[in-house]
Amino acid sequence: MTEEAKTAVSVVRPGDGETIVLGTTHLRVLEDGSHTGHRLAIAESVLAPHTQGPPQHRHARHDEGFYILSGTVRFTVGDEDHDAGAGTLVMVPPGVPHTFANPTDRPAVMLSTFTPDLYVQYFRDLRDELAAGRPPTPQATVEVMGRYATDPA
Repeated sequence: MTEEAKTAVSVVRPGDGETIVLGTTHLRVLEDGSHTGHRLAIAESVLAPHTQGPPQHRHARHDEGFYILSGTVRFTVGDEDHDAGAGTLVMVPPGVPHTFANPTDRPAVMLSTFTPDLYVQYFRDLRDELAAGRPPTPQATVEVMGRYATDPA
């Protein structure tokens, strides 16, 4: 294997990656798009029990995928609720209104994909807003979403 091929491969081991804490959700960025030509980003999220998700929203420019590793995550798509347990994949194409939450008494862990990687910066911006002392109101969240081609549903 050439030296060039070795450096092109990204390996993120347990405990590695950028950690972003958003209230009761801990997000670990496994790939921020910098190794995929910005075509794909991947994050692992741990949702504490009874975690409410973001306001229902639509992405204009990226697909979002959620693979449930453990626990149960409730996805609300328009007016429909879908409880997704371990081993379930939920794919949300652009334009589809959605949100998610953990309504249970146990933590839930999911792997999320973003194609392209646009939305990873949203999580960083939201973290920075919280660190600056701005309250995590639905309106503040919607304002940050708007920077990344995402609107409330």
